[in-house]
Amino acid sequence: MITAAEIRHTYDTIKPYIRRTPVIEIDPAALSATLSTPGPPLVLKLEQLQCAGSFKARGAFANLLLRDVPAPGVIAASGGNHGVAVAYAAHRLGVPAKIFVPTIASPVKIDTIRSFGADVVVGGDRYADALAAAEHWVTASGAMSIHAFDQRETLLGQATLGLELGEQVTDLDTVLVAVGGGGLIAGIAAHFAGAVRVIGVEPVGAPTLTYARASGGPTDAPTDSITADALAPRRVGKLVFPITEAYVSDVVLVDDDAIRHARRSLWRAVRIAVEPAAATATAALITRTYRPEPDERVAVIISGANATLADLDAPVKNPPTY
Repeated sequence: MITAAEIRHTYDTIKPYIRRTPVIEIDPAALSATLSTPGPPLVLKLEQLQCAGSFKARGAFANLLLRDVPAPGVIAASGGNHGVAVAYAAHRLGVPAKIFVPTIASPVKIDTIRSFGADVVVGGDRYADALAAAEHWVTASGAMSIHAFDQRETLLGQATLGLELGEQVTDLDTVLVAVGGGGLIAGIAAHFAGAVRVIGVEPVGAPTLTYARASGGPTDAPTDSITADALAPRRVGKLVFPITEAYVSDVVLVDDDAIRHARRSLWRAVRIAVEPAAATATAALITRTYRPEPDERVAVIISGANATLADLDAPVKNPPTY
């Protein structure tokens, strides 16, 4: 477990290097007619406006500022956003960085990593392949590994998002968080420590936390989703799992069509342009997979925006109905 004091110390440490991202309130009906019932405004935490385009910057800076970085620099394996964040943080702090990404990584994210001066190695079909290659290089080089989610400092960094949200909106009942490896939801859940309900949302094709809960611990899950470059490691982290067991109330699943629909809804309703993974939590509301009570105060984490956005206004061949 990580403590409130550790989270506050981490926030004070990384604050000069990150943005305090805004929150906005919207009428839920703006996203979908299915959400037109009376109730409090929906809160959106706009973390896609974070440095380097996602919440991952918090964990990246936490690692670089809370740990002793060796002369060879840092190494990270990433589906994309973590690599972008580590490359950005390393660039800001003058540290060498080598990033391993799988072939499914978005070309936009790969180009962004390179733009920050990091060395990029592309290989393997999935995040787990990139992680294995990165671990081999850590042993050979003596560089410091920065894990995307299963590292204490990474969790502390992501927990600062929960701290920030709690300061911005003091009457929250529930927070919806997309789940991949689990670093973000574990950090947020650790901060709220049961005072606010935390709900995980996963793609049907990448149910890592759902599988872990069913099995009693981290276990391999499918990795077949449009969010695969961001939400599809094979399993949640060993450090992540006990925190989610203690403080995450439930995990729900949404399909890829719902994620596509939610992404377009965010764009058309509030002109928020995000990658598919960042629309996953919103999809749980639009599909009514998660149904708030009439007076429930809900926040949704909009986690990242590193994607090609040309298709946001493209017609949907088979628009889903809910």
